Amino acid sequence: MPPSEDERLVALAARLEREDPRFARALRSGRPVRPREYRRTGAWWGLALGVAVLGLGITLPQGLLIACGLVLVGLAAQLADPDPARPGHRGAG
Repeated sequence: MPPSEDERLVALAARLEREDPRFARALRSGRPVRPREYRRTGAWWGLALGVAVLGLGITLPQGLLIACGLVLVGLAAQLADPDPARPGHRGAG
């Protein structure tokens, strides 16, 4: 026997609450915020920090700072990926 529509809606609401509680609370209050997969503030801060460290490493010829800056820029670029359907993306599932 297939589940009723009410059971499916309750299951969907519970899954949303588990995956993104901030979005679920804001939706209930009538003032929705962006879902987690569209919030990119941390990625922009990481990108800015990575570029700053990379620039500092180039200014003061320090290979370790250059390497750290490149790694930070790479991580931030991965977090800022706008295509959630790509395999391996943290939002896919």
